[in-house]
Amino acid sequence: MNRDTRTPLLAVARRPLLKRLLRPVAAFTAIVAVGLVGFTAWGHVGLVDALFWVIDPTSIELHFQAHEGPERLVKAFAVVVRAGLAVSVLWIGETALQAAFGGQIHEELQHMQTERAIDERREHIVVCGYGTFGKTIALTLAAEGKDPVVIEHQEVQFERALDDGLLAVHGDARREEVLQEAGVERASTVVAAIDDSNTNIQIAIVVTQLAPDVSVVVRVGDEMYEQLARRAGADEVIIPEVASAQQVSDLL
Repeated sequence: MNRDTRTPLLAVARRPLLKRLLRPVAAFTAIVAVGLVGFTAWGHVGLVDALFWVIDPTSIELHFQAHEGPERLVKAFAVVVRAGLAVSVLWIGETALQAAFGGQIHEELQHMQTERAIDERREHIVVCGYGTFGKTIALTLAAEGKDPVVIEHQEVQFERALDDGLLAVHGDARREEVLQEAGVERASTVVAAIDDSNTNIQIAIVVTQLAPDVSVVVRVGDEMYEQLARRAGADEVIIPEVASAQQVSDLL
C-alpha cells in the first residue's frame, strides 16, 4: 500500500483552511457585488436598499408596490442572485467540513484497507520495530516477495514504513490487541527487532501466549539476555554485533 497510490484527499485536507476557503468566499463576494450593481441599476435604488434586496428578496415586492420600474426583470435577477448565493454558501460549508473531517475520513479508510489486507495474509512474518535493524529485515523480506507486516509504536517510523510500501500497524507490539491486528495467530514468524532487549523479551512472552505455534526471533543487545530470551519463548536469538562480527570474519 504505497502512499504514492493513495487518493489525494489527505493532501487536500492538510492544506491551510483559509487558502482553501479563498475561492468559495471570493465567489460569494462576487455574487453579492453583482447583485448590488444589478439592483441599483435596474431598481434605481441606493446601495443600502440593494443590499436589503440581496438579503431579503421580499423587500423587492414592497418596493414596487410604491414605485414604477421593471419589476419582473428585477425579480428574475433576484432569483438568479439567490441561487448563486445558495450554491456559494454550500461550497463554503463543504470546504470547511472537508478541512475539518477530510483527513480523519481518509485515515479511517486507509486503516480499513490495511486491516483487510492483513486479514488476507497467511504464514506471513511480523516485524516488530522499524528502526535500522527492523527496517533492513522488513525491506529484505518485501524484496523477496514475502510481504511482512510491520508493527511500529513511533509515529515517524510508522509513517516511514507506509512510505516504503509496507503494511504497518501503529501501536505497541507488547499489547495483545496490536499483535492480533497484525495477524499474529496466522503468521509463521514474529521478529522482535526493537532496539531494546527487555521490550523484545516481553514481546516474545506475549506472542508465545497468543500463538504458541508461531516461530519467535528475538533481537538482544548482548549475550547476557540470550538465555532469558529463550526462556521467554524465543526460538532464535540474534545479537546484531556478534552476527556482524561473524560476517566480517567470514569475509576476511
